Amino acid sequence: MSDKLLQQQGLGQDDRENSQFSEKGRRINDTDYSEEDTLAVLSLRNLLFDMCNQNGGGHGGSAIGMAAIGVALWKYIMRHNPSNPEWFDRDRFVLSNGHAVMLLYALNYLVGYDAWTMEQLKGYGSPKPKGYKTMAYGHPERESPGIEVTTGPLGQGIANAVGLAMASKQLAARYNRPGYDIVKARIYCMTGDGCLMEGVALEAITLAGSLKLDNLVLIYDNNHITCDGPLEWTNTEDINAKMRASGWDVIDVQDGNYDVQAIVAALNHASSLRGKPVMINIRTVIGVDTESAGTAKAHHSLIDVESIRLSKIRAGQDPSSTHSVPEQALVFFRERKTFGERLEANWNILIQKYETAHPDTGTKFRNQRAGIDPTPCLKALSDMSSLGFDGKATRESNGAVMSKIWELHPGVFAGGADLVNSNKIPYTESDIFHPSVSYSGRFVRYGIREHAMAGIANGLAAYNEGTFLPITATFFMFYLYAAPSVRMGALSRLPVIHIATHDSFAEGQNGPTHQPVELDSLYRAMPSFTYIRPCDGEEVIGAWKVALANRDGPTMLSLGRDPVGPVPATDRYKVALGAYIIQDLPNPKLVLVSSGTNLHYTVSAAKHMSAAGTPTRVVSAPCLRLFDAQSQEYRDKILPRDGTPVVSIEEYVATTWARYTTASIGMTGFGCSAAKECNYERFGLDTDGIIKRLTLYLADLKGANARGVGWRQL
Repeated sequence: MSDKLLQQQGLGQDDRENSQFSEKGRRINDTDYSEEDTLAVLSLRNLLFDMCNQNGGGHGGSAIGMAAIGVALWKYIMRHNPSNPEWFDRDRFVLSNGHAVMLLYALNYLVGYDAWTMEQLKGYGSPKPKGYKTMAYGHPERESPGIEVTTGPLGQGIANAVGLAMASKQLAARYNRPGYDIVKARIYCMTGDGCLMEGVALEAITLAGSLKLDNLVLIYDNNHITCDGPLEWTNTEDINAKMRASGWDVIDVQDGNYDVQAIVAALNHASSLRGKPVMINIRTVIGVDTESAGTAKAHHSLIDVESIRLSKIRAGQDPSSTHSVPEQALVFFRERKTFGERLEANWNILIQKYETAHPDTGTKFRNQRAGIDPTPCLKALSDMSSLGFDGKATRESNGAVMSKIWELHPGVFAGGADLVNSNKIPYTESDIFHPSVSYSGRFVRYGIREHAMAGIANGLAAYNEGTFLPITATFFMFYLYAAPSVRMGALSRLPVIHIATHDSFAEGQNGPTHQPVELDSLYRAMPSFTYIRPCDGEEVIGAWKVALANRDGPTMLSLGRDPVGPVPATDRYKVALGAYIIQDLPNPKLVLVSSGTNLHYTVSAAKHMSAAGTPTRVVSAPCLRLFDAQSQEYRDKILPRDGTPVVSIEEYVATTWARYTTASIGMTGFGCSAAKECNYERFGLDTDGIIKRLTLYLADLKGANARGVGWRQL
């Protein structure tokens, strides 16, 4: 900042001496920074100070340190339209270090996003009494305009950004033509030290390097501070060497505190590089120009009053004012609103010319932007015969169903974690998404990266509603590795389909390490998540009908490895009811409910119980969430609450079944390395074992009201 500007702001010599960074930074008045940029950084930082202190504190330190980065991106670099946050070809920004979200909120306000008013910013950190609402949550949530993905758990945003970059790369490869670069969106992802230590981030980073995603820029806010203290307490690696070894280009910016143009130059240089994603390593000071600058205290503490006073004086503001922005700075930022409107208008003109020059691809591109209509797939599934699936494992039936969906749904973007052959996912060499084949492909080889696979799929789904149908696949057990990303997809209500095979101890000789006896409980309990366990090919078709129609969250198809015995009266349409009767007698005295690979043993046991004098109903329950959505009248009809014994039978620990049944036959420990038939016998889940337990249970009840006695493990 020049002496002239300091004089205009009424700063005395003492204040001039204080108008410098902490000793880890550079003096403002010793640089050639433009006055406009400096005022923009100070104005943004002062707004962040007020947001941090307005409700007793927030995660201000990183946001304050990243102010110059924010100015560089929002003012100079990103192609976005604040008047239309949903413009299709906008650049996407992901804040992986989501605790610094006040930076994102403040910048969206400054450049003129209509929904981001000063009143919204004042809600940050609010205790929200009496139902008070604000979009300014403690971490970014994608339901709010200008927020691409929900982030918070560190590292997730990096995986999401890789998915967004893959989406943009594939669309460009499929639809761009000479003279018509209709897809140019670049992805910018902000990260801190913590994200780069997370395993999910490293999984995603190495995959992005392998895929050569040169439309992806990772911006590293290198302040060398974690919540606990200095970074060197926990991490001493050479991050630049690590990124280069992972297939990335690296650009260094030594002063990211005020030098906006150095950051702009680095970002422009990144956009000119080809063949690799780029990390820009920007040195900043957490909580710069405050008493706690450069320390762990700055991470989430209040900002001291004197530092705020001096900063506001430097920006020409009344030091006693709050939540105000100098008019000169607001005009500087709001220019982006007009610029963005012009940018989108020019893109719309280009699209019109493109559709004239390339009518076929133009129509396809318009349809994909609008969201792929699943109706042709749903009709094909309605018409598909399941007779050829008799006696086959559900994973086999699933492969056949997926082949049809792959043919009819252009938005499918599928991949597997190194187990595609076992998961029976169909694809050809020409389908592969990879620079050695083509970026227009729809199948990605994720390698052994389950956690990142699910996070990347979330990014694909978030690119634009309905444009892609992301599908992931691995063994059910390894969705434990993926669970945090799957949960973020459910929290964000992103329509991703997860194919989980080998879903019981029928996995056999691989043993308990691969037998997910407890994992169903996690996914059945997860809000906004649809876990479906079909028992045969007919129900697999029904499960896909549900999954394709579900636009309100992820779906998991839980599938068996081995062929199962016959199950009567399964119905693809009744899968949507969650549970339905497949075998019944008048006035049943016992109700058995099961799903998946255990259902045929349950059917066999029920026939024996009925023949022995206990009329027994059998219920297939492929999806408890869908069952919960039915009327109470329907649920009582299927699983009566009149005291009739209702027993669940499944190769899982029966945590969820106590809500529906009076007793459960299931696992109470881990599985065993043994052939599947031996495991069913060992754990009492074959026909004979089920009959034995049911007989003892009914004898113990002695005709009593089973509901009154209470749930028990048999």
